[in-house]
Amino acid sequence: MKVLVANLGSTSFKYRLFEVEDDAVEFLSKGGYERVTDYQSCIKDALRKLVESEVISTVDDIEAVGFKTVLGHQLTGCVVADESVIDDLMQGAELAPAHNPPYAEGIRLFARETPKAQLVALFETAFYQWAKPESRRYAVPQSWFGAGVKRNGFHGASHKHIAERSAELLGRDDIARRVKLLYRGEELQAVEDTPLRVVSCHLGGSSSVTGILNGVAIDTSMGLSPQSGLPQNNRVGDLDAMAVTFVMKKLGLSLEQIEKELTKSSGLLGISGMSNDVRDIEEAAASGSEEAQIALDVLVYSIRHYVGAYAFQMGGLDAIVFTAGIGENSSYIRQKVCEGLEGFGLTFDSTKNDEICASEACISAENSRIKVFVIPADEELVVARETYLLASQQLSAVGNS
Repeated sequence: MKVLVANLGSTSFKYRLFEVEDDAVEFLSKGGYERVTDYQSCIKDALRKLVESEVISTVDDIEAVGFKTVLGHQLTGCVVADESVIDDLMQGAELAPAHNPPYAEGIRLFARETPKAQLVALFETAFYQWAKPESRRYAVPQSWFGAGVKRNGFHGASHKHIAERSAELLGRDDIARRVKLLYRGEELQAVEDTPLRVVSCHLGGSSSVTGILNGVAIDTSMGLSPQSGLPQNNRVGDLDAMAVTFVMKKLGLSLEQIEKELTKSSGLLGISGMSNDVRDIEEAAASGSEEAQIALDVLVYSIRHYVGAYAFQMGGLDAIVFTAGIGENSSYIRQKVCEGLEGFGLTFDSTKNDEICASEACISAENSRIKVFVIPADEELVVARETYLLASQQLSAVGNS
């Protein structure tokens, strides 16, 4: 089955085409567009290029399209992307304004441009549906909770990939199989062997840390919206809620101005005062910028805070994994996060750390009890697999009807 994975951002469209058959996934083609103002033109152009490159003969060769949808109002999991999903995305758009409207539009456009393809939505929140209630509740009134104020969690496809791949690297094929089956409507099988405790650090323009016990998420740093948790590139991350009313009174800002500053001018950009790109910030810090250095220090401190919290909740730690743009490319951030942890059983190998960049590797010492891995992000692989599974079920149901 040829599966196209569509990744739509506020001003971008990227796609990857796979051939999927059971657990075998073959990459066929990819492409992308930046500064997008017209998704329809980009989608038409992408499909045209796939035909012209002879990767597909016609658009009808694409049997399924998978969307890495971010946040539903009520929906989660892996579902058929129909009008009910579009409506649900728009109802949740206030908490994910940069992602939900593009995905809603993208689903409508692909339904028009690839009418024979099964459309599937894999929500980023899906990986957290087995987390315990106490990890998802805020201490807010029942009416707030009823309105949907709870910890949702994001980057689910990325952390799911890390859960599976880290289990394989640690020789726990039983856990890797468990992860593969998570969204398949089956009950979680008990793990009778030694528990596997992993903390996954997805660090990029948008960052989150997730605790993973036996392949299942127990908690994650992002909460109600993607604005929370670690300091993001230009989004605030964790913040005392009273700061909003305080600044309204102190600086005379309107609610709209505060929202704009928290989502556009905060995070690493707000602290450093010069960039939201860690590469620029590291360079500025090396040249003596105190503001740039404190931005890096705050990011590292926050990552370590969550790693420590999840290790405590899981009763120990077997591995820390770094993934995504910063996680895969910044040897500085990786080293600072793992610094001084010998007493906990983590011995870091600085030479290995400095030698690798954006490739899979173990960067802890041979004798380190806690392993440290760099694993390249592959969210599209997860979406392609789950899209294939659901699309196959739908096609089978139609064939049997």
